[in-house]
Amino acid sequence: MRYLPLTLLPFVYAQQHAFETSQQEPWAAKYGIQTDLSYTGPLSYSHLPYTRCLDDSSTTFDIAVLGMPFDTATSHRPGARFGPYAIRSGSRRQFAADGYALEWMTNPYTRAEVIDCGDVPVSPYDNALAIDQMETAYTTLLARPVNGSASARTAKLARDGVEHPRILTLGGDHTIVLPILRSLHQVYGPISVIHFDAHIDTWPSLGGITKQSKVTHGTFFTLAFEEGLMSNTSIHAGIRNKLQGPELIEHDEEVGFELIMADDIDELGTDEIVKHIRQRIGNSPVYLSFDIDTIDPGQAPATGTPEPAGWTGRETKRILRGLAGLNFVGADIVEVAPAYDNAGDITGILAAGLADDFLALFVTDEPPKRQVKRRRTLADEL
Repeated sequence: MRYLPLTLLPFVYAQQHAFETSQQEPWAAKYGIQTDLSYTGPLSYSHLPYTRCLDDSSTTFDIAVLGMPFDTATSHRPGARFGPYAIRSGSRRQFAADGYALEWMTNPYTRAEVIDCGDVPVSPYDNALAIDQMETAYTTLLARPVNGSASARTAKLARDGVEHPRILTLGGDHTIVLPILRSLHQVYGPISVIHFDAHIDTWPSLGGITKQSKVTHGTFFTLAFEEGLMSNTSIHAGIRNKLQGPELIEHDEEVGFELIMADDIDELGTDEIVKHIRQRIGNSPVYLSFDIDTIDPGQAPATGTPEPAGWTGRETKRILRGLAGLNFVGADIVEVAPAYDNAGDITGILAAGLADDFLALFVTDEPPKRQVKRRRTLADEL
């Protein structure tokens, strides 16, 4: 075998590079691969691959991001139909390749195949039809086979003995949880719910004049309980709404919830709140439902029913990290109504960051153990 003299190698490499670039168009030859900037490109969550999954049965995934632009069962300020758009827009500065979170000590996008499945085309005129459309869409995607990424943490086997993908749903008003729980019940049976919200959302549904008028973003948990979709080991977190009377708390307990008030964080702290939630849920399949009004309106004004004196984003994210390892079968973030946001879109940006935490919850087995490294300062030297 003959070898080229070392003195000729640079010449050969230069010739090879010249040949390769001569076969390319000017852009590729000069700048390489076309990439999206943080403020450009098609609007998908965190610049993920985007496909209309409902149209292609061959599309599979470990985790799907799915929009449900429904807001015609809201009681105060409408506009959450634009929530999926606002959350995706708020995620534009996020990229899967740059997804390593110091707080989580992992990048969820490298541990599972995550794609954006677009929005469910729901009717804005017929609520009964819209709710059936959302349930049918969720059931369709839930039945897809997982890709089985080697490093992806998957939920415990369902009743059918099969692993199912997880879906991160972008709402929409909170009513979307009723069709979601109906779909999940077909696979897992009754499940527990961790419900972050300013409001209990277990209002009795007796006041509706028609059957469909009883289905609202404040009654859906009561309806889910009446349909047997939930276990009796669910829990609220961040509650601070007014009530007609204490009898509604008794009804809330009948539905299956325990209550963590927003101001409990002052006495308990985040660690005790995490401990209480974990004890309540145990190893049961659990669904995480997150209303953006959990966060104080000073940080998240864009919501339909804002309540003062909520938790901060930092407090909430710390609680979420403490829940890692629970058997999450799905999650949502709801009630983002961007028409009420400020000029900086702070609610959409915060909601996108929280959704990123939900993805981490899907793929981690235990709360991250942070290793704090202090930088030496002049004060340390003295």
